[in-house]
Amino acid sequence: MLAQIEKSISGGATHKSAVKQAGISEQTYYHWKKAAAPASDGDDLKDLVALEDENKRLKSLLAERLRKENAELKRKLGLK
Repeated sequence: MLAQIEKSISGGATHKSAVKQAGISEQTYYHWKKAAAPASDGDDLKDLVALEDENKRLKSLLAERLRKENAELKRKLGLK
């Protein structure tokens, strides 16, 4: 029934009219929709771990680039 309501909404119907056409209340619709929503906690955790790994990788690349740049500047200034 949720899929039918979503199809009506994507077809241009309002939430209210689509829910009424399905024969349920808006409150019931939102309650069902919330209950049917997939738990995305696992995906969120995976995304967070992936972002942390990417952050570590980028920090490492930046640090290496800055070390090279610093060494080059010292060489040009005759400090090393």
